[in-house]
Amino acid sequence: MHGWISHAIRFKRLPACPFHYKLPFTCLNHAKVTSQQMGIWFPLFEAMLPNTCRATSRLASPDPAYGFGPIPQLPTRRVVVTGIGLVTPLGVGVRETWRRLLAGESGLRQLQEVDFPESQRSALGSLPCRVAGLVPEIQLEEACNRMGLVEDVRRSSRFMVMALVAAEEALADARWRKGDVDVHLPDGGVRRRRVTGVVAGNGMSCTTEVAEAGALVCEGRGRRVSPFFVPRILPNMAAGAISIRHGLHGPNLAPSTACATGGHAVGDAFRIIQRGEADVMVAGASEACVDAISLVGFSRLKALSTGFNDEPERASRPFDAARDGFVMGEGAGMLVLEELEHALARGANIYAEVRGYGMSGDAHHITHPHPDGLGAVLCMQRALEGSGLTARDVAYVNAHATSTPTGDAIEQAAMLSVFRSGVAAATAATACKAVAAAPAGTAAGGPEAEGLSSWGTATAPRVAVSSTKGATGHLLGAAGAVEAAFTILALRDRRAPPTRNLERPDPSLLPGLVGPVSVQLPTDRPIAALSNSFGFGGTNSTLLFATV
Repeated sequence: MHGWISHAIRFKRLPACPFHYKLPFTCLNHAKVTSQQMGIWFPLFEAMLPNTCRATSRLASPDPAYGFGPIPQLPTRRVVVTGIGLVTPLGVGVRETWRRLLAGESGLRQLQEVDFPESQRSALGSLPCRVAGLVPEIQLEEACNRMGLVEDVRRSSRFMVMALVAAEEALADARWRKGDVDVHLPDGGVRRRRVTGVVAGNGMSCTTEVAEAGALVCEGRGRRVSPFFVPRILPNMAAGAISIRHGLHGPNLAPSTACATGGHAVGDAFRIIQRGEADVMVAGASEACVDAISLVGFSRLKALSTGFNDEPERASRPFDAARDGFVMGEGAGMLVLEELEHALARGANIYAEVRGYGMSGDAHHITHPHPDGLGAVLCMQRALEGSGLTARDVAYVNAHATSTPTGDAIEQAAMLSVFRSGVAAATAATACKAVAAAPAGTAAGGPEAEGLSSWGTATAPRVAVSSTKGATGHLLGAAGAVEAAFTILALRDRRAPPTRNLERPDPSLLPGLVGPVSVQLPTDRPIAALSNSFGFGGTNSTLLFATV
């Protein structure tokens, strides 16, 4: 009987039934039955299995059959960016950072003993990597004095201070005021009060604080440990500090997903506004863990650049054949996200719209990306799904590319598969074989990579792709937030920032790789851009922004 029903439903081309999936018949798993046709089939089913059909009728009924009934549908609201704040190795403030980035300048330099706490200074000479991207100290101090953050500096960790400075700039840029949570709309109605919240993440908290406190305890000087020690190392304290300073009573959370933290923070804030839990969110991440402990740890993973200690400005070279690892950096990026109608009602300046947010897991290895680029592909595809846009609308991608031999090649292959649907697996697999065959510490080469280079150049749509880590280094947990800001500014100015030190792409899969000079983006149509962030543990995020 089951076979007969399945055959009849399949070959009679009966349309879909709104509740066929609730019937416990394997033969109806793929059934397509309309309510009209159900009038034919239902008496048969009821005669055969009355108990099952009565249960199905209850499930299809609008009356609450279980508990309090169905959950009301959540709203889907449009979200825009109205403020940006940056603290980076290129400078403190959006204007200085963006100017130097477009000019192709570098924020990397050689480490000096004064950059480390006193107890770690003797280790500098033994470090395999002695290059980093540090925030200009004088500029940071001036910003703290100007913003009235002197007292906060005394009781806060460095990552908290950078987050406060970036948030202060972003909120001022958005012309945000506490009274803005109540807005009189143009139609004369008054929107009910909605709160403003914070999502400010952190990847590694503050290893220096832990090391210093540990040394005091081991020396029997535990009483000299600061009473602020615990609050200064908690990853959520940047979010807490921003909330306290500005009186933000809305959602408050702090994602910590390694190098994808910043992307997840912005994406989570986007979802919070989109579903109506807040009108305004301060979103981003900060990181400040450049010390001997972190440098040794990443060096043991063979993740850091070691071949450019005497040429620090050349050390970070995403997608380039001479890349040999990433360069650690520090900084913070904060955005003010806002519901579109709320922003328009108060006359806010709108930089761009957040159109999509994708997440995925590699499910492969704690530090290595999936060899087929699967996680990156899924992440970008999910950012596009439900956004109302397609890959053809994307004019720019700010890549995660950190300057590691394997990761940069795999991300290229993943992007190629997204923008040239149908070639993902084969392309990524071939690229990864080329990487695996290359000598340790070198980029991919050989006939496989060369073949992909010519194939990709001939057929892939021309999307501008750059990695700004060539100028800033890898800001770890803060990278996704800072690079999201770069992506938004690229849309505003219709200009893709350069990839510093990209001299010879290897493998050269994408024809739109941006070299050491910025390039113009299309000006005759609306455009969109992606920002990728991938982290240890196989956690991935992609943000989709669009012009307005």
